[in-house]
Amino acid sequence: MTNAKMTQGVDRPALVVGLLLLIVAAMVGYDASQQTITSNYGVGPAAMPYVVCSGLVILGLAHFVVAMKDGLPRPESADASALLWIAGGLVALIAIIALGGGFVFAIMAVFACTARGFGRRALAVDALIGFVLGLVIFLVFAKILTLLLPMGPLERLFV
Repeated sequence: MTNAKMTQGVDRPALVVGLLLLIVAAMVGYDASQQTITSNYGVGPAAMPYVVCSGLVILGLAHFVVAMKDGLPRPESADASALLWIAGGLVALIAIIALGGGFVFAIMAVFACTARGFGRRALAVDALIGFVLGLVIFLVFAKILTLLLPMGPLERLFV
């Protein structure tokens, strides 16, 4: 049986994760309650943090149930190469934005690296897909929502 209980009795790691989730939920809830920006048309900017807070509370309580009932399943071994590709994509995203490369190229890099981390071997095709997705997302935000994402030389052509 692959989902065998790790220990007899209470699964301590599941309890710790549940407790940490409830702590984060309390922090998010407190932060949302301290927002002073209000909205005249109904739902304000604090609505989403409350949704996130509720989700974290549900997950935390679910971990308590799992800890008392079944325990967490044994984790599988991690694929170091996949983790490095995904982490590299996140580092590239941060570096490209910080160095002024813009949103589109940052999304292109993180998309291609994440696809490679998940086992896909067509890095150039994935970079092209990431470029198109990044450009579409940027244009939707800039032209339709009138919200600016981090801009580089390419994005300045469209604004």
